[in-house]
Amino acid sequence: MNRSATPRHGLRDRLVDTGLFLLAAAFGVLTAAERLDASSLAGPQWLFNLDQITGVLGCAALWLRRRRPVELALVLVALSTFSEMVAGAMLVALFTVAVHRTPRTTAAVFVLSLLAGVAFVVLRPDPDEPPFLLFLLGVAIQSAVVGWGLFIHYRRRLVLSLLDRAARAETETRLRVEQAQHRAREEIAREMHDVLGHRLSLLSVHAGALEYNPDAPSGDIARAAKVIRESAHQALQDLREVIGVLRAPVGELPQPTFADVPQLVAESSSAGMRVDLRDELTGTVPDQAGRTAYRIVQEALTNARKHAPGAEVRVHVAGEPEQGLAVEVRNTAPTTAPMPDAGAGQGLIGLAERVALAGGRLEYGPTAAGGWRLAAWLPWPP
Repeated sequence: MNRSATPRHGLRDRLVDTGLFLLAAAFGVLTAAERLDASSLAGPQWLFNLDQITGVLGCAALWLRRRRPVELALVLVALSTFSEMVAGAMLVALFTVAVHRTPRTTAAVFVLSLLAGVAFVVLRPDPDEPPFLLFLLGVAIQSAVVGWGLFIHYRRRLVLSLLDRAARAETETRLRVEQAQHRAREEIAREMHDVLGHRLSLLSVHAGALEYNPDAPSGDIARAAKVIRESAHQALQDLREVIGVLRAPVGELPQPTFADVPQLVAESSSAGMRVDLRDELTGTVPDQAGRTAYRIVQEALTNARKHAPGAEVRVHVAGEPEQGLAVEVRNTAPTTAPMPDAGAGQGLIGLAERVALAGGRLEYGPTAAGGWRLAAWLPWPP
């Protein structure tokens, strides 16, 4: 865009410069033609010749108006104190200063031009016109030129401010979109971790059992294989659900409720874990608190299965409206070595973010007996 706009801008500037030069030259030519009339010629011939030379040089100097607008204007204002034919070039210089310089600078040059007008009517009075009338005519013309230049100056400033505001708004919109996409990716990552981590940990536990006990009874092998098949099938179904809604708003991702917690505990129990669930709730758990509580229990059971094989797990939920919902999951010390690919507990980081977004608190850490405790409090509005 910039490459194509630059030539057009340069051509426009050249056309404007040429037009203003021709206007100033035409003003000088018309003034000279009028003064060639013997009845209108005032002053000696040498002064008329000097006036013509000054007018030509002033018009030629207009090609420097963009580089040195103030300096050129001051020189032409000074020449206008005695030269009548340089007035056109002086008006163009005033216009340039008004367009390209600050209003304070424009006002100063304008005042000097008015003083130059006073000096001209004193030094070169017109025998046919009153000096005061000539001075008022000059003030009117100069004021109109400066006013026009100031109008263009402020209009350009307005356009630039609007363009700058539009650019800032575009940048802010892009940043908001990027932040929204980042939050959406984080939410989807948490959902996929929570949905698939539980299923895949069940599958890994039973696959590991088959690997380390190849001589197990056929009945145990069949049960482990069934759990592996069901867990793999369910994990595949969960993955399809998540992928199916990736283009939908994050709020439309498959969400469990607190009523699914007993089923979650039952699945872990059927996988060989010793899990005890104690429910001391009064009332119906709200949807947001229930979903967060489900994810807390799910993450705790997944971590216990990976990091504390053979441990006993106790799940305790209690609460009532206005008092909040408390969720605590404890496990005893593991009886066997943890899984070799247990991971670094990244799920707890995402869980802490989830609890914080729900307005709750989360704490976790080892117990004195060698186990692990994960506890959370969630708000429960009335």
